[in-house]
Amino acid sequence: MAEQDAVEQRPRTALLGPSAIGWLSLVIALPAALWVGSTGFLLVNPVVVVAILAGLVVAECYNLHVEFRRQGVSISATELVFVVALVEVGPTWTALTRALAVGAVCIAQRFSPAKVIANTAVAVVEVAVAFGVLQLLPVGEVTEPVTWLSYLVAVALATLVGGVLIRFAIVATQGYPGRALWTSLLLATATVTPMAVLVGLSVLLLVDATVWSLLLIAPLTMGLVLLYRRFAAVSRERQDLEKVYAFARQVEQILADEDGPRRLVEAIRELFNAERVALWLPPYLDEEPRLVVASDDGRSWYDGPSDPDDLFRRRATEGAVQGPLLVSLTRATEAEAVALSRRGAHDLLAAPVATAAGEPGYLEVCDRRHDIVTFADGDRAALDSMLTHVNAAIRQQQLLTQIRYDADHDRLTGLPNRQRLAVEIDQLLEADPLAGRAGLILASLDNYTEVTDTLGHAASDELLLVTAGLLREHAPPQALVARMEGEQFAVLLPGLSLPATERAARRLREATSTRARVAGLDLEVTLTIGVAAAPAHGADAGTLMQRADVALLAGAGKSGVASYHPVLDQQSLRRLQLGTELEQAMADGDISVVFQPIIDARTSDIVSVETLVRWAHPRYGAVAPDEFIHLAEQIGRIGPLTDHVLDLALARCRRWLDQDIALSVAVNLSARCLTEPDLVDRVRRALRRHAVPGELLTLELTEGSVVDDSVRSSSVLTDLHALGLRLSMDDFGTGYSSLSQLRHLPIDEVKIDKSFVLGMSTSQSESFIARSIIELAHNLGLRVVAEGVEDELTRNLLAEMGCDKLQGFLVSRPLPDERLEKWILARTGVRSAVPGTPHRRLFVRS
Repeated sequence: MAEQDAVEQRPRTALLGPSAIGWLSLVIALPAALWVGSTGFLLVNPVVVVAILAGLVVAECYNLHVEFRRQGVSISATELVFVVALVEVGPTWTALTRALAVGAVCIAQRFSPAKVIANTAVAVVEVAVAFGVLQLLPVGEVTEPVTWLSYLVAVALATLVGGVLIRFAIVATQGYPGRALWTSLLLATATVTPMAVLVGLSVLLLVDATVWSLLLIAPLTMGLVLLYRRFAAVSRERQDLEKVYAFARQVEQILADEDGPRRLVEAIRELFNAERVALWLPPYLDEEPRLVVASDDGRSWYDGPSDPDDLFRRRATEGAVQGPLLVSLTRATEAEAVALSRRGAHDLLAAPVATAAGEPGYLEVCDRRHDIVTFADGDRAALDSMLTHVNAAIRQQQLLTQIRYDADHDRLTGLPNRQRLAVEIDQLLEADPLAGRAGLILASLDNYTEVTDTLGHAASDELLLVTAGLLREHAPPQALVARMEGEQFAVLLPGLSLPATERAARRLREATSTRARVAGLDLEVTLTIGVAAAPAHGADAGTLMQRADVALLAGAGKSGVASYHPVLDQQSLRRLQLGTELEQAMADGDISVVFQPIIDARTSDIVSVETLVRWAHPRYGAVAPDEFIHLAEQIGRIGPLTDHVLDLALARCRRWLDQDIALSVAVNLSARCLTEPDLVDRVRRALRRHAVPGELLTLELTEGSVVDDSVRSSSVLTDLHALGLRLSMDDFGTGYSSLSQLRHLPIDEVKIDKSFVLGMSTSQSESFIARSIIELAHNLGLRVVAEGVEDELTRNLLAEMGCDKLQGFLVSRPLPDERLEKWILARTGVRSAVPGTPHRRLFVRS
């Protein structure tokens, strides 16, 4: 038996280096050699010595290799020639020929000097042990059975001692690799050695009987060699199969965690006894491309596997070969030699790895630790079998990644979710508890609910994707954009102070305010933004997000951007209480209406009253309409609030009708109401319930809601107009619509915004705007109402321009029902019904 040590580098667990083992072997072998040599050289035929030497060389060349990490044991049939040599030429010639044969084979195989010395020394010690045993046992003629037994025991013990010395060397240089180290020794001693000794003795007996027996021995020996080689091949196949089974068991124990790929490559390296194993994985979800390397020298990266243009990786992943790729420097082309050289490798196995990323991964195994055994077809087949388990392990790892990603990301937009944002905020602030700064922007998509109610969830999802894209595009590069829930997004700005965050919020709102094509329509994208900053507003994620949310609520009623202030906490509590009390306030009558008269500009007839909603809260007093109307829109109660106001207005109209007075009522309609699918039915039922004809109801709509694509594309305005009521565009001139758009809508009148009317008496440009609106509206067949009329000069100017109706403090302030009755009695007269109409009319007395 001969031992081969693969490389010079000593593992960390080594007690001795190869050189020390070589010198120690020499120290042990020298006394053994002197003792054997003291018996002298027998006079033998030189031809026999040469034949024995040749036989030993041949036997040493045909080995069954067993690997133990960097160490290796080679089991051969040298015992056959060994026993022949002991019988024919004596111990001295046997020791010399064995030493020469082992040394020559080791040198030919390019062993290091230390290994040549160690292997030669072990061969000499084995001869000395066999000689010593034969001195103790009876040895007669080779034809005697007792002699056969003596030689069998002598050679077996010699082989056992040599094997023990080799394994002690392995343990000293490598550490204890496991019980397989001793299993291989016992297996060889119990099977190969007895068989080889018995065959050797049989050869001696046959030759002793007749030299012609060589004609029988030659084919028998050839058959034995072939049988031995087959045994070696079967053993190798069995080892390969055991590798696959062992790998499968090991993979089952690998947890699906972040360290899973590293454990996987370590398992492959151990099972192939390889110098290096590299696994390259493509990017997946939010993970970057990853190269995992297991190597004896501890390197985490080397040139080749991560290069998409690398020859071996390209061949393996593009399917240029069937199964794993096997390349050896001895048989490599010039291009393959270059690719091996960049890795510093002599042999390579490579294969693609299936991943969930849509792009294959890449696995390569470089160089055995053993310097004699190289990768062969059996290893290629073993790797091919292992790939099933490798792919399963990678899929399991990526399934865990997918689960973690889904837990931390919004499925629709792919953005980090609230949970992930909280983790990022806490990590950012914990990294520098004293000086850490961060700005948090919370943004809400204004028309999300209307789009969902009108066009459905598919359209609102599309709008969310557009908004997410706009935020990604316009947020600073270092920002983290996240989706919270519903229509809310967040932008985390590391390192920004509160003033810097406020500036970033205004820029972001301006940059994302646009119109986007959604569900075939041009819809407006506008954001309401709340701002909070650490450490000013909190030192943890929960506090910071809560205060940004409070600021967001405040931003809804202001310019669209608001920063947190402690006073907003009370306002937030106030909003919460108002929201919970809205329904009960309507039932209790705390939410009521007031009426503001609208008169004909020429005749001063009262043609209508506008119904305005008011809330007298028992604790907070008068709540501003803008506040609770917007709150109702946010919490989805604007429909019931509108129905409540409509009922009060129509009830007042019904009482006038019962007095034989025809007085129209106008009710403001929120933009969100226009997206409610049952709006038309509710208005129809209200008219029937109060027995009011449709022509005595005017619905006032904001300019933005009328020209919105989602409204124009629906039939809601047409259906409302079909009820006989009038549609009025409120606050005209403050939006972005044009009168030309109104030609295609069932609008009856426009109301000039009071911002233009109030300045008419002092500003020529305001008068020009009002005149232009009146003329263009009349050209389109629309009537015009001017609101905000507060003096006689403005009234006269509007009358000269041909304005149809007037509304403002000059006529009357908004009045509750009982005060309106008193005002009518004090300020108005009654005209007889116009021929063809059943009801009388009121007019304002001058």
